Amino acid sequence: MRLHEFQAKDVFAEADIPTPPSALATTVDEVVEQAERIGYPVAVKAQVHVGGRGKAGGIKLAEDEEEARDAAESILGMDLKGYQVDKVLVEGAVDFKNELYVGVTMDRGEGKPVAMVSTQGGVNIEEVAEENPDAIAREHIDPAFGMHPYQARKVVYDAGVPKELARGVSSVLTTLYDIWEDSDASDAEINPLMVTTDDEIIAADAVLNIDEDALFRHPEFAEYETEAAENDLEAKANEYGFDYVRLDGNVGIIGNGAGLVMTTLDLVDYYGGKPANFLDIGGGAKAERVTNALDMVFSDENVDSVVFNIFGGITRGDEVAKGINTALEQFDEIPKPVVVRLAGTNAVEGREILNDELVTVEETLEGAVQRAVEYAEDEQ
Repeated sequence: MRLHEFQAKDVFAEADIPTPPSALATTVDEVVEQAERIGYPVAVKAQVHVGGRGKAGGIKLAEDEEEARDAAESILGMDLKGYQVDKVLVEGAVDFKNELYVGVTMDRGEGKPVAMVSTQGGVNIEEVAEENPDAIAREHIDPAFGMHPYQARKVVYDAGVPKELARGVSSVLTTLYDIWEDSDASDAEINPLMVTTDDEIIAADAVLNIDEDALFRHPEFAEYETEAAENDLEAKANEYGFDYVRLDGNVGIIGNGAGLVMTTLDLVDYYGGKPANFLDIGGGAKAERVTNALDMVFSDENVDSVVFNIFGGITRGDEVAKGINTALEQFDEIPKPVVVRLAGTNAVEGREILNDELVTVEETLEGAVQRAVEYAEDEQ
């Protein structure tokens, strides 16, 4: 479960990580009211689960009431990378001189949590990792003992954080690790962790993603769960019990198994396309579940084509084929081109059942992905 920035900041502030004064608003008048209460200048920040909000126009600074009203009118209701903004965070602007990054996640290759610090905060940390990996200092943590104070100090010094800031950044990182561990989180990040002109440290952004399988241990997050679904698509995913993540591309992807879906995403990217989503319908999916998955993907206005990648094991190919036919026969006209690849149990029977007037059938995954990418390009 991905928490919104304002929710994550509530958790961080409760743990004594410094955050700017802020308040949530859903109308223009509320934005102005909260801005005047907090005091100008303020930042008006769209509360959606996407990166690059500032570049996309989802974060604006306001020096006075007129600018706050203009910012609210511009951001509330806007479509931000496929998400409609219905709430914003009004936050006191920070007069800063430097931006850092601190984060904790699981390094699956090492099988351990890893704490990360970089002096190149305020930008997409994935880009930093790809273009200049040495700019991110890392320290693996033994989960049996937690983060030792010396480890927090070491990774901060390795990152090149100035000595006068090291103690404060180490303290924030230690607290962030405790939050990550205690919350059963998958990711906990502050980007940027701002250094003010007075050498104070403030979390200007906050990311906290909770492992959904552990939510039963965390009743304190129950109030956040109803707001975890960012839009109708994610609400549908929760209702149907799908593992779903919306992405920025236009090739819809459906598969039965996380590894299979990830492979399909990689191939879409390899063949020049852009994935629109991650959608895993699960290993035992039958006709009704497949129908629900297609309904979800067709509901995404960003999708220009759909690739369906099914490997029959628990899921029989003929059951999947029936589900695809059932879903598509509901439409007078198929809204998006659909490409299907079936392999494994009863795959031959499934391919024979599929209505090739409604879908394109490919025997190989590579062929299916290439065809879906071509269809998506034709639709643009």
